[in-house]
This record gives sequence, C-alpha cells and structure tokens, in this order.
Amino acid sequence: MEERIDIGKPRWDQATFEGRLRHFASITDPLAVFYPKKELLAARKLVFDYKAGSEPVGTKLEDVYRAQKVFGTAFHPDTGELQNLPGRMCFNVYGGTMLCGAMMIWYKSTPAVLFWQWANQSFNALVNYTNRNAKSSLSTTDLVTAYAGAVTGALAMATGLKAYFAKRQVSTILQRWVPFSAVAVANAINIPMMRQNELKNGVVCEDEHGNAVGTSRLAAVKGISQVILSRIVIVAPTMVVIPLIVEGLNKIASFRRNLKYLNIPTQLALTFIIYGAMVPVGCAVYPQRSSIKLETLKKLEPEAYDKMKTSGLTTVYFNKGL
Repeated sequence: MEERIDIGKPRWDQATFEGRLRHFASITDPLAVFYPKKELLAARKLVFDYKAGSEPVGTKLEDVYRAQKVFGTAFHPDTGELQNLPGRMCFNVYGGTMLCGAMMIWYKSTPAVLFWQWANQSFNALVNYTNRNAKSSLSTTDLVTAYAGAVTGALAMATGLKAYFAKRQVSTILQRWVPFSAVAVANAINIPMMRQNELKNGVVCEDEHGNAVGTSRLAAVKGISQVILSRIVIVAPTMVVIPLIVEGLNKIASFRRNLKYLNIPTQLALTFIIYGAMVPVGCAVYPQRSSIKLETLKKLEPEAYDKMKTSGLTTVYFNKGL
C-alpha cells in the first residue's frame, strides 16, 4: 500500500528555497491556464476526497500529486474557491508580459504612460485581491478606495519622473527605467491598500495543525511586506535588464535598420522569458505559510500576545498571500 501524504501541505519542503521554488513553479505553471474547468473541479474533488480518506479505489499517489498541483493553480488555499482566471498566479506570466512589455515599449508618450500604468495597476489590484488572505474581509468601499489610491500613486510616480527626466535631458536608459520605478512605488501602495483590513483587524494565526488561535496585525504587516518585496523581485529583472539589452541591440546596425519590425517582438519575447522565469522565483523568496514568534508579539503587539499566550505555543502561522 502506498504511503499516504498530507495533501494540505506542499509536496516539497517549504523550509528551503529549492522546495519553495519547485512548489511555486508547479502552481504558477503558465500552461495551467488551459486546464478545462471539468479537470479543475475533478482535481478539487479528489483533493477533498483524499483528505477525508474516501478517494476512489485504485487511486495512485501520482494521481493525488497531480490533483494537488492542479488544485493549487486555480483554487484559493484559504477558501478552496475557484479563483477568477486573470487573478490566478498561473496567468501572471501572460498578463505581466503584456503589461510590462507595453510599459517599456511605449515609455515616451505621456498618454501611453498613463494608459499602461492604469492598466497595470488594474491588473495588479485584481491579482492582489484574488490572492489575498481570504479570511480577512474587504468591503466594496475599501476595494474602491484601495484601487483609486494605487492607480493614483502609479500615475503620479510615472508622470512625475517622466517630466523630471525630460527637463534634465537624462540618458535614454534612465527614461526606460521610469516604468519600473512607478511599478515598485505602486506595489508599495497597491498591496497594503488592497489588504487594508488585514492591517486594521489582523490576520488569523494558527497552530501547526491549522487550528485558529487568534489574530495579529503585526503578522499582517510582515506578510504584506514580504509580498511587496516578492513582487518587486518578480518585475525587477524584466524592467531593469531588458532596457539594457535593448539599448545594446540599438547599437547593432542591422537591428537599428529593422527597429520598427523587431522592437516590439524582441521586447515581448524577452519579457515572456525573463518575467515568466521570475514569477516562481519571486513567490519562493518567502514561504506562503509564514510564521511569527509569540515572543515578538509580546514585545510589539501585547494585546495579540495576551490572547494567544494560553495556547502554549512559541510560534504561530498565517497565510501571507501571494
């Protein structure tokens, strides 16, 4: 008889970067967007049946691992609900390629800068909402406020830097890096605002078996900070390195002569490769199931510590989101 696994935990050791990378490479697999809904629902059923010990007779371990992977690409880890397709991390490489590519290609025109920054932050807001810690509710008013703040921040940063650099006639490469600066700043606004209720009310903290023991605002700060840094890790190589590559290619006579035919395909292809490779890397920087020590809560959030200290735990865990 095959050994049973804990299907509620990732297949690979999440205490190591390699284990996290393999896990996130699995659930951010861009091919997963093509799984039909029937296959997604069948995977969810097998995952739930396996948890209950009632899976079909003859189910093999490889079937369970396959269901676990498919489930992880499309369903929220907190609720088990099917996520909207554009908000899934497996779709991120396509959305990110189009939006990052567009921001780098059309960086000179102010209307284009405004449109693509708006489009990017709209997409980011959807991804942030879809991958939030779902145990923290968010009202429609909170959602609209968060979206407006993120878009405003991105547009102000992009147009402000563009105008600043234009007056000083800085190098082309610095102008090409304006989109990255705007994206980094906007992420620092977008993610906390989309998850503001976690900061206000705290996130649910659990013991190692998944039993809720209390809530913590400090845990929310830690989780959201980690997500912001992870998102910057994802976009930085794309939006910093590709402008350097394009600048180098522009020095090649044959590329320069055919610029109008080669520019867009080249930047989009490079974006797809680099951004696609960085999505699992960025997600793997920190474990999705983050932790915080009660000793830290005792020092910095005593009210949360007072509610959890009777549990006898030294460390509690929470979903930081993606």
